[in-house]
Amino acid sequence: MKRRAVLFSAATVLLAAGCSSAPSSPPAFVEPAAVPTPVASADRTDVPVVVPAALKFSGKTLDGQAFDATTLAGKPTILWFWAPWCATCASEAQSVRDLQEEYGDKLSFLGIAGMGGNKDMHQFVKDLEVGNVTHLDDGAGKIWKKFKITEQSLYVVLDRDGEVRHTGYLDDLQLTGQVKALTA
Repeated sequence: MKRRAVLFSAATVLLAAGCSSAPSSPPAFVEPAAVPTPVASADRTDVPVVVPAALKFSGKTLDGQAFDATTLAGKPTILWFWAPWCATCASEAQSVRDLQEEYGDKLSFLGIAGMGGNKDMHQFVKDLEVGNVTHLDDGAGKIWKKFKITEQSLYVVLDRDGEVRHTGYLDDLQLTGQVKALTA
């Protein structure tokens, strides 16, 4: 009995508001109020992108091009801190490359190389075929210091809002788990 009363009340309200199934004349055009246009994120066009503190840094790619990390805002991001002489880093390269290929449209990988020369960094990327990921030359350690990285190979996992979800070592299965959780 209560259900019928609720349905009847809802129908009465809708009819009184002019929401019937009968065609009606179109509403008069009203000029919309000025609304700021949100900056679209990589995969959500309805949400403005706010650049989190974690992505407020810049650097140079291995080829010397300027890179601004604020361009990664709005998309989950995995920062991979590596060194060109690091055997662990070399063993992770295939997983990073494969995950970038599979999930690159849903998240970003950014390699941040340190503790070595630029020529060695280039050779690492070439030999391990991980050129599908953008890599920064952080020989001076500026970005490593920002994230309090003191050793390689470590990951900093950021969700789409730029919140740090993990900092530290991840094996291949753990890295894949993080990627899947970020892109679910």
